[in-house]
Amino acid sequence: MFLFQSMKERFVAQEIELNLSLPSLEDQRADEARLRQALEERYQDLLIPLSVLRKLPGLLRESNYQVRVRTAFDGRNWKVQEVLSPQKKGPFWGLGVDLGSTGIVLYLFDFESGEVIKKHSFKNPQIPYGEDILNRLHFADKPERRQKLHEVTVETLRNEIKKILSPHPEEALVYIALCGNTTMSHFFLNLETRYLYREPYIPAVSWIDTLRLKELGLPGHPEGLLFVFPNRGSYFGGDLLAGILASGLHRQEEISILIDVGTNAEVVLGNKEFLLATAGAAGPALEGGILACGMQAAPGAISRVKIDPKSLEVKIETIGGENPRGICGSAVIDLLAELFKAGLLDQRGKFVPERLPERFKQIEGELAFVLVPAKDSATGKPIFVTQGEIKSIIRSKGAMYTILTVLCQSVGLSLKDISRFYIAGSFGNYIDPEAAITIGMLPDVPRERFVPLGNAAGKGTISFLKNYQAFQELKEILNNLTYLEMNVRPEFMQLLTGALFLPHTDLSLFPNVARKLGLVS
Repeated sequence: MFLFQSMKERFVAQEIELNLSLPSLEDQRADEARLRQALEERYQDLLIPLSVLRKLPGLLRESNYQVRVRTAFDGRNWKVQEVLSPQKKGPFWGLGVDLGSTGIVLYLFDFESGEVIKKHSFKNPQIPYGEDILNRLHFADKPERRQKLHEVTVETLRNEIKKILSPHPEEALVYIALCGNTTMSHFFLNLETRYLYREPYIPAVSWIDTLRLKELGLPGHPEGLLFVFPNRGSYFGGDLLAGILASGLHRQEEISILIDVGTNAEVVLGNKEFLLATAGAAGPALEGGILACGMQAAPGAISRVKIDPKSLEVKIETIGGENPRGICGSAVIDLLAELFKAGLLDQRGKFVPERLPERFKQIEGELAFVLVPAKDSATGKPIFVTQGEIKSIIRSKGAMYTILTVLCQSVGLSLKDISRFYIAGSFGNYIDPEAAITIGMLPDVPRERFVPLGNAAGKGTISFLKNYQAFQELKEILNNLTYLEMNVRPEFMQLLTGALFLPHTDLSLFPNVARKLGLVS
């Protein structure tokens, strides 16, 4: 007879307390059989590794056959990782890893409490080998250079994981769930990447069976497991699948959209019946990535901009309240919306410098709006946006809106039919939906439909650790997912033209914006 105590029945790693019957002349079952039969009331097809079998006889007798058993699920079988005496207490942790191309985030998850107990982020060590993914792919064309990217990634992860575990022993870490875009996952696993960026753009793998931590040389329990999220192709990676898992849109009756703005804008439309995905080049300008004064969302980044439409007074907020260093994605959207509302930008996206001449300067031969004068910035240089950059931002916002429109139209829907818009990433954390609607980037629908997810990829890894059935969910997502190539859709370019105005040439699509700004009588 045995009791289950403090057990999270859905987690991918679980801990059970057992009170096993003592052996006797009447009950001569092997120690392994006694343990297995007790556990098989909970688990089927249980695996017990040799490392456990070697320690089992002594441990059972020392603990008078009262033990704690730690198990983990690899997608096919439950496996005993360790058998402990009830008195031996210690942490029992998992780790979610968001392997971004710019930054990496670790989430330490406690299987005992079911909570994330620590978060740690750092720069991707691959950056010196290429600022963007395409440069890194070219660098990795030779096996020895791909090996180098693999080694620096794993070595950095190893060191940073040790930091987040400290001062506790590495054995406390029993499971890692890692997601990244398709290229990042391939570099991490040292898989062939030469065909990712050559037609017809074929990954080496889509689904990766669960690995052991020691296969990659990562810290953790000797029997610890590593799950790398699958991909749906070169342009739809595990980070997006993790985002779908975090949003839960694949389980819902209503049709929703997931939007993740990064190097590209990646969008998923669907519900529990179907999933339609696409990606388009709408990201860099919206993230501030191509602006002279653009930066990632980090301390000192301008995250909010307000311009009084009457006095034209400019106010800003920065992340962490620090002196401004640059403009991040949410401020890019705010700035465009505020310039437009204040009459400093017309519907074509042209500056109106006569409205506030002291804020407009010629910088390197181009007209620019100075958001922060040099004397007020942390760098001693002005923070500005040029007319050319405004044009790029408008093209990006127009592409974003057009992607959403074409995706909906491809299944006979309009944007008004969408029940929720999940906005992912640091972009989603800070974006003001009202500003995004004002410039015509997001549709003019009730504001409560917009749901910021924050780091959806990271949240997806935690969703995975919390639910062993996520293995099956991910397989169903892959089966239900259809990828729509936006570049071959003739209606994309046709519709994009109308979206290159503020908010749009067809003001009937943005009735609330048009009324608020007096664009219609």
